[in-house]
Amino acid sequence: MTGNRMKVVVVGVALLTAPVVRVSAHHSFAAEFDATKPITLTGTVTKVEMVNPHGWIYIDVKQTDGTVKNWAIEAVAPSTLAARGMKKNTIPIGLELVVTGYRAKDGSTTANGNSVKLPDGRELAVGAAADRGGAPPDKPAGGPAPF
Repeated sequence: MTGNRMKVVVVGVALLTAPVVRVSAHHSFAAEFDATKPITLTGTVTKVEMVNPHGWIYIDVKQTDGTVKNWAIEAVAPSTLAARGMKKNTIPIGLELVVTGYRAKDGSTTANGNSVKLPDGRELAVGAAADRGGAPPDKPAGGPAPF
C-alpha cells in the first residue's frame, strides 16, 4: 500500500469510529441518576473539568463524622455552561459553594448538578433540569427519555 493510500485508510477508519466513541460515552439522566433523590451539598472545590459531553465540578464535603468525601458533580456541556455565564475560572479551586442536584443510582459520591450557589450569592444553573424548571422525568409517557 502506498503512503497516500495508507493515510486515506487511517483517516477513513478514524472518521468511522469517532461517532461511535462519542455516542457510547453519553448516557441518559435516568440511566445513572434518581430524580426522586434530590441532594444539597456544601463543599470546597477541588477540581473543575470543562470537557465534552459534560462539565464536572469536584468538591470535598465534610461528613457528620468529620471525614471528607470528594463528590463528582456532573454538569451540562461546557458550551452551555459558558452561555449561562460559567467558565472554568468562575469556580476556582478552594472556593466553598452549595450544589443542588440528584444522587447517582449506584450510591456513589456522584450527582447530576442542578445549580451551584457561589459565596457572593450568585446562583448558576449547571444542569439540564434548569431548562425544564425541575428534575428531569425518568421517561415521559409514550416517548423516549429526554436525555
